[in-house]
Order: sequence, then structure tokens, then C-alpha cells
Amino acid sequence: MRLCPGGPVVRCVRVCCGRGRWRVCIPKCVRSTWAYTHLLARSLCYNTLTNWDTVNDTLFEPVFWTADRLTRLFGQVFVCLVVVLTSSIVLIAYMVLLPLVLHTYAPWWIVWHLCYGHWNLVMIAFHYYKATRTPPGHPPTTKSEVPFVSFCKKCVTPKPARTHHCGICNTCILKMDHHCLWLNNCVCVRQVYFSLTVCVCVAWLNNCVGHFNHRYFFSFCVFLTLGCVYCSISGRNLFIDAYSAIERFKALEAEPAGVPVKGVGLLIGIVPPEAVNGQSSFQTPPPTFTLKDKLLNKSIIYMWVLTSTVAVALGGLTLWHAMLISRGETSIERHLNKKERTRLAKRNRVYKNPFHYGCFNNWKLFLGVEKRSHWITRVLLPSGHAPYGDGLTWDFYPHRKEPLPV
Repeated sequence: MRLCPGGPVVRCVRVCCGRGRWRVCIPKCVRSTWAYTHLLARSLCYNTLTNWDTVNDTLFEPVFWTADRLTRLFGQVFVCLVVVLTSSIVLIAYMVLLPLVLHTYAPWWIVWHLCYGHWNLVMIAFHYYKATRTPPGHPPTTKSEVPFVSFCKKCVTPKPARTHHCGICNTCILKMDHHCLWLNNCVCVRQVYFSLTVCVCVAWLNNCVGHFNHRYFFSFCVFLTLGCVYCSISGRNLFIDAYSAIERFKALEAEPAGVPVKGVGLLIGIVPPEAVNGQSSFQTPPPTFTLKDKLLNKSIIYMWVLTSTVAVALGGLTLWHAMLISRGETSIERHLNKKERTRLAKRNRVYKNPFHYGCFNNWKLFLGVEKRSHWITRVLLPSGHAPYGDGLTWDFYPHRKEPLPV
């Protein structure tokens, strides 16, 4: 590349007059140098996968990095919080509610509460443990014959269908639904069933929800919702009585103490005789409640408010996941399919979800139901059976045409 003639840099930019106005004429050598530099910069940053989504991801990468690190840091805190809150409710149920039930309810009603309460508690504990301890599933990292539909730019490995990268776990997850902090795990296919049973978020596991743990996560959500609804309904009258008792306690504590009376004067006949020659003080009688009474009533209020709030919030989340399961989608696929439907609608075409086998078949595939007895042994009782398939391929075409023989 030749240098600009004229010596100094000032001569590289010549000002000339053309057509009655002034304009800047940049020498050809400067323009060629700028074009070469611009082409070099673009060659270092450009590839066939570059689009606006990639540019936005690159610009917001520091924000995503900070959010992922904070999420990973607080994951264990959320898991401990779930354990502490659930244990406090169980402790109140055994120390406060159970004695009341045994002394006030009819025998058949006592049997119902004992059986249902302990069954619900076992299902919650089992599904939460399985959801947190079951790996969501990962695609193979070595060369294999598994078909793939895309390529992960972060893991630099092929991605099978329904596989997505989790920034918090920093790996690809089979049939990823979301990363749940409260589980300390990712939620995928194997945890989906258990999640429905005890649902509350998305952050209850501190784990990814994917192919192998999606069932556990969903079941956990379902049974936890049922347990909160059970405590809220059965403890409603106890909550009203406890709240009224707390208000009475506050009223008694607010009453002023008696005023000291000195001398007799016109109060002879009103003041007791023993106070005529001395000083007397009329005081409010001591309160009829104790610290134990206050703690019992406040614990009932705490239990009812917590279970009612969780029942509403978790119930909404459980219904949302139930709708996704009925449509054969995950939380991520919901957004992707919506975007794809919008794109094809502009071309007067209709998008069809290839993983939707019908509402009833979707539930049977998700729950792992193969025969009628499985509705009891695999849905209503603790079960650690594996989900359909390996999470790498999704060839369930016979089930799409006809229901499973159940």
C-alpha cells in the first residue's frame, strides 16, 4: 500500500471548491486504508450465525453473568429456606393441631386427618428429595450417532431436539424446562412428574428441570399445593379463634393500671377499711393468659397465613405447568413455539407442535402410565420409575394416532 503524496498529513486532506460550494476530498490512499481496516474488523466479528439476537446476547452478557452467579450463590439458601418453612409447618401441626384434633374430633374424622395428612407429607418429602437429587440429563459429549437439530455455541457440542443450554449449570440440559433454585437442580423430563405433585417455581430446587426430573418437580408442586390447601381449609376456624384471642390479649394489655388513693376524705365507705389509716392502690387484675397461650395462637396464625399464600401462588404455577404438559410443551418451548407460530402466520401457514401427541397421551407419557394400575402405583404412591425414552430422540408416533392401551 503506497503512502499519500504530498509529505505532511495536512496534505492528505485537500480542500477544493466545486460547483460553488466547499467540500472535503479525501485522498484515495486514506479511503483504501479505512476500507481495509473496516473489512478486517468485520472479518474478526462476523459469521453466518450473527443476528440481532446474538448481538443483544453479547451486549447483555455481563448482566447475564452476574445474574447467573447470584442465582447459583443463593441456590443453597433457597433450599434451606424451603426445608425450614416446611419443617415449621409440620412442627406446628404435630404440637398444636394434632392434640386439638385428638380431643375434639370424632374418631372417623381423626382417622381421615391422620391418614391423609401423613400420606400428603410423605409424597411431598419423597418428590422433593427426588427432584433435587435426580440429574436432569445431558447430551453426550463424545461422538455418537444421535441426531441433532442445532449446535450449542457455548458448549461447542451438538444439541438434540428439545435440548437447551442452562447458563447457571453451564451445560446443556435434555428437554430443559427451567432452572429451579428451590430444587438446586435443573427441571427436565425425569423430574417433571414429581414437580407437578408439589409445585411452587421456580426456584425451589436450585436445579435444572429437564427430561429425567421434570416429573418429580411437577409432582412436588401438586402435593405441596394440596397440602397447603388442606391446612388452609382445615385450620380456618382455628385461625379465626386465634386471631380473636390475640385481639383480646392486646385489649387487656392496653387497660391502664389502678390509680393510687391517698387519705380518706369523702371516700370513706368506698375505700376498704384496711386502707383508712394507710395508702391503698387499686390495680387491674392480672391477665388470664400466659406466654404459652400467646405463642400457640400466633403459631396458628403464622401457619394459616403461610399455607394460604403458598397455596394461591403455587397453585397458579402448578396450573401453568399442567397446561404446558397438556400441550406437550416446556416453559422454553412455549415461547419458541409462539414465536414460530407468529412467523408462519405471516406466510399464511399453520405451525404444529411435533411433540404434541394429544392431551391424554401427553399426560400418560409424562407420568409414565402404561397400565391402569400405574395410576395408583406411579401417580398416587411414591415411585422412582424412569420416564419414556432417553431424552435424545422423540419417536412416539404410534401413541400419537391411538391412545395408549390403558
